[in-house]
Amino acid sequence: MTPFDELPATGFIRLASILAPAGPIPVSKSTWWAGIKDGRFPKPVKLGPRITAWRVEDVRALIERGTL
Repeated sequence: MTPFDELPATGFIRLASILAPAGPIPVSKSTWWAGIKDGRFPKPVKLGPRITAWRVEDVRALIERGTL
């Protein structure tokens, strides 16, 4: 199984589950945040004052587009 297959179908995931080595996207945190600023990567959702997450559907769409 690839990390992409291990993503839930819906819901929210934290950054540690998105980026390598645990996640399917092989970029650094700084590259990820720069990509969000540039519009290449999906924007996060604030779930609380110190909790940032991403919609699984947005991450799956990014991977399926293959524009990493």
